[in-house]
Parts: sequence; structure tokens; C-alpha cells
Amino acid sequence: MTIRYRNKYGAVKVHLDGHVFDSRKEARRYRELCLLEVAGEITGLEIHPRYVLWEGRTIRGQRLRPIAYTADFRYQEVGATVVEDVKSAPTRRKADYVIRKKLLLGQHPAIVFREV
Repeated sequence: MTIRYRNKYGAVKVHLDGHVFDSRKEARRYRELCLLEVAGEITGLEIHPRYVLWEGRTIRGQRLRPIAYTADFRYQEVGATVVEDVKSAPTRRKADYVIRKKLLLGQHPAIVFREV
């Protein structure tokens, strides 16, 4: 595990098992989920799955980029798809995160969403 630099919230990037995590907390949660997968409690662990929430398009000659949401983890648990995001208190209140989360839940109502 190697640690890089701190962001504006004091979190540091962590490299672990060939993946880059935005914080030590996220890397710790990855280790926990790996143990749960080995124990058979969850299956199909994915790291940083991406959901396209709105396809980009061109309006009056101006290119509008797609809007996407990248979660921290996605896995199967007792027949349900669980999407997890590891967040600190300040980032939970960021407007763009709140909007993307609402769009994700609106488009994928069957998923179980967890903030850790």
C-alpha cells in the first residue's frame, strides 16, 4: 500500500492491489468487502462501477458532455445489487454528489444504495 497526496478534505490517495482509492477509509472498506466475498457473504465485487445518468448531446452546436456517476463499490448481496459510496461528512453535502445520487436512484430504483 502506497500513499500519495492529501486532497482539500485531508484524505490521501491509496494504491492497494492494483487499484487507486481516494482515501484510507475507502481502501479499508475495500479490504472488508474482500473478506466478505471470501466468506461468501457477498459476490461479484466491482470497484468504481460507472453509471451514465444522462447521455451527452449537441444542442444548437454546443456539445454537452454526458453526466456519469462513479460509485466506490458494487456487489451482490442476498439477491440484491448493492452500490456503496464511502463518504466523509463534508462530501455528503456537496450539491453535485447529491444530484448525481438522486439521478442514480431514480434510474435504478432496484439497487440498494449505502453510504459508508
